Amino acid sequence: MFTGKEEFKAEYMKSLVQTYLKSVEDCTKLEKFECLAGLIAEKTQYLRNETVDWQVSTGAKKVYYFSMEFLIGRLLENYLINYGIRDMVAQGLEELGENLEDLCQCEPDPGLGNGGLGRLAACFMDSMASLGIYGTGMGIRYRFGLFRQKIEDGYQVEEPDSWLENPYPWEDAKPEDSVVVHFGGYVDRQFNNGKLSFEHKGYTSVNAVPYDVPVVGYGGKTVNHLRLWRAVPLHDSVDMEAFNRGDYAQAMRERSAIEAISCILYPDDSNGAGRILRLKQEYFFVSAGMQAIVNRYTAVYGHNAWDEFPDRVAIHTNDTHPTLCLPEFLRILLDQENLEWDDAWRIATTSISFTNHTVLPEALEKWPIELFNSLMPRVYMIVEEIDRRWRERVSALGGNYDTLRSTAILWDGEVRMANMSVIGSASVNGVAALHSEILKTSVFADFYRLMPEKFNNKTNGVSHRRFLVQSNPGLVGLIDAAVGPGWVEDLPRISRLEEYRNDPAFLERFAAIKRDNKVRLAEYIRNTSGVVVDPDSVFDVQVKRIHAYKRQHLNALKILDLYNRIRENPDLPINNYTFIFSGKAAQGYALAKEMIKFINSLADLVNSDPVVSRKIKVVFIENFCVSNGQLIYPASDISEQISTAGKEASGTGCMKFMMNGAVTLGTLDGANVEIRQNVGDENIVIFGMTAEEAMNLQRSGGYNSTALSREDGRIGYLTSQLVDGTFRSRGCDFWGIYDALLRNNDEYFVLKDFRSYVEAWERMDALYSDRARWGSMSVMNTARSAFFSSDRTISEYADEIWHVKHN
Repeated sequence: MFTGKEEFKAEYMKSLVQTYLKSVEDCTKLEKFECLAGLIAEKTQYLRNETVDWQVSTGAKKVYYFSMEFLIGRLLENYLINYGIRDMVAQGLEELGENLEDLCQCEPDPGLGNGGLGRLAACFMDSMASLGIYGTGMGIRYRFGLFRQKIEDGYQVEEPDSWLENPYPWEDAKPEDSVVVHFGGYVDRQFNNGKLSFEHKGYTSVNAVPYDVPVVGYGGKTVNHLRLWRAVPLHDSVDMEAFNRGDYAQAMRERSAIEAISCILYPDDSNGAGRILRLKQEYFFVSAGMQAIVNRYTAVYGHNAWDEFPDRVAIHTNDTHPTLCLPEFLRILLDQENLEWDDAWRIATTSISFTNHTVLPEALEKWPIELFNSLMPRVYMIVEEIDRRWRERVSALGGNYDTLRSTAILWDGEVRMANMSVIGSASVNGVAALHSEILKTSVFADFYRLMPEKFNNKTNGVSHRRFLVQSNPGLVGLIDAAVGPGWVEDLPRISRLEEYRNDPAFLERFAAIKRDNKVRLAEYIRNTSGVVVDPDSVFDVQVKRIHAYKRQHLNALKILDLYNRIRENPDLPINNYTFIFSGKAAQGYALAKEMIKFINSLADLVNSDPVVSRKIKVVFIENFCVSNGQLIYPASDISEQISTAGKEASGTGCMKFMMNGAVTLGTLDGANVEIRQNVGDENIVIFGMTAEEAMNLQRSGGYNSTALSREDGRIGYLTSQLVDGTFRSRGCDFWGIYDALLRNNDEYFVLKDFRSYVEAWERMDALYSDRARWGSMSVMNTARSAFFSSDRTISEYADEIWHVKHN
């Protein structure tokens, strides 16, 4: 048994791992993984208890981070790296004839997130622990995640992500900390002793059971945790009357409805039942999390220390999904702790902060009042009161009808969650410099005019421990040799790589590591898709959620254009290319699903052509996740970041590519702007309209994509190929994309930016041909990546928003 941190030394761990694994040497790899995971989990739980004891004894302020997603990825190797024992454990396994990488493959990718939002939350939790910030992530324990993506005949097919099929070794159920969440019913109002009181009655109860997953900070000194909530019936029962008459579905209906709350991430909300479930999920994890916070706070400080709460606790809401933290906290303070409104409001609004992650109107959540009120009647009463008081404040500040129309919470029969978040938070931040300016000048312009002090920018970052140290060990060894030890703890030291940007020997080693990573990815592609790609070709990569504003179809049209050009001229003077796509489309997003089919049909067209396939190949890697992302980022040469300027809040994939030496081809959107500022114009290639130009063109109505298609024969031919039978033998024409580009006037300016994009790509091709120049650009991207570490981001949150101390 472990007795302290001093025993968790590498040599000791090596011998202990060998002793444990010798006892199961005749078992399966899964059983060996479970044995090793159990050993690490035991120590991790001990250190977790030490962290809790430290926080209680010192009274350190605690951060609670609410997010619908935590895309944490596989954890075994992450834990070993952060404990500083990966290499020693790997050596010990090798001496037993085992391979650490093979054992790590036995661990599932937890189905707890989808894209950038969830991965960002996971990176932030990693950085909090590594910086010694005491924190807990609040989320949902999804039984089947989002979905497992399969590609069949080029189409996305959604299958359940059964990541909990085997016991998850890192989670620790805490049934003793369960809380009850109420839905539906009505509110009984009464005057008692001259004070109006509220009692929620006739509700349906859901038991929220927490499962804790450790988050180990680098160096193993701080172990925080994710608290993931599972919805289960409060009582283990069935409808016996329905069961006895043979109506088994009805007998289990209530149980099934409750368990569905924590079943799937982002259920399809294109129907009424899906929207109800989405809102239930949001209230479920918020209510459970807020109750847990209050229970712990009162257990430590009692029920008369609420004035000190903001000095002891920070509550952060990651986008609008946790917006209900505000009215739920007020409900607890008003109805359970018997505080007056003004006191409760002051405590709640000085404790809660809000990060906005989007400028897209459809992503700024709005819920029908009727639905909201039926599910959460007491919470809705509180929201009404917040809205009433806000309207009074707007009038007092000289606001008019237009101000109210843009800032009120309740409007046109809807509850506007983003507005509630801005009104009820002490801080409102964007996630890139450009995005934060757009919030102030457009999305929340009236709020900014009324409350400018709330708004600030915190440019996103990613965990270099996950996406560089864990993903690219070859490059890590080269960096160690070049800049010396200590850079993992202090990433700005990586800037010393700049000294080697023109060193031929260093560039040769840098390129050799890149090629090794490309060989590794090529093998993965062959094993998963059957497509053979050349690791000596240029790996041009776009991996992210499939969405019209991210413009995967712009990339695909460029490739279709290349196909046409190579057919006309087989000796077209370009490098050989492998174009790699990956990403999931939302279940109900028809256009995004059609884009996936288009890419796969294009891949079939290109790869089956004996002439074209000698120059270019196209691959769609199915089921994009953290684990295959860790293969993709280190192998990439060109990072395609081509969203419509002004639409991407930040993007974090661009940062992961950059850390691993890929060169960005992108618009001046999101974090691309700051990548350009950090690496310099000579180490990035930019194209297309600026955000201001795109916004002005959209407002003026001066853009006509159909006219552009008629006037530009090259563009006209490409759009005609979508529907003229070019792809019909491969399953279908692409009328949805065609209509989006022409009949719906190309909302995201794909055709408008096409010429600029192709010209920029051709500049990239020319730059790649100069191997010394390209090598220098790659090194500079890695050397200047420290700004995009989540450690820097979290330090800013800690200093300027949460006001907590850190390393």
